[in-house]
Amino acid sequence: MVAKRSGVTEPFNRDKIVRGVRRACQGRPVSEDQLAILAQRVEDVIRSRGSGEVPSHEVGLAILGPLRELDEVAYLRFASVYRGFESLADFEEEIAALRSERDHAWHPDYEQEPTNKVEPTVEVERTDRQEATGQQEQRAGAQ
Repeated sequence: MVAKRSGVTEPFNRDKIVRGVRRACQGRPVSEDQLAILAQRVEDVIRSRGSGEVPSHEVGLAILGPLRELDEVAYLRFASVYRGFESLADFEEEIAALRSERDHAWHPDYEQEPTNKVEPTVEVERTDRQEATGQQEQRAGAQ
């Protein structure tokens, strides 16, 4: 069961997690399968606590980590609502924290594997642009 701030309790609903995260991922290169996996990870974390009732705040916290790994822009969108960002400074602080985390992850002396890998969709987009440019060059050469 999830205890909401209003005091109302309701059963944990994985679909509700997917719907909320889907809004944050709108227009981002995130698939439905990735959303389902994220929701499953959140459910696993919540159930592993072994408590019959979990505050909704803890559900939100359980979403933030996997979402940050999935897509930083979607993470910022979700965090801005969840944490109630009120100013540009709130966004700047969170972006600075993300950059710092990325810098530490990519530092050669850092012993763990990098957590922020370039997503393949970025490369696909570049390839599409390169192909379009190449096609334009071919058309120009044929004229």
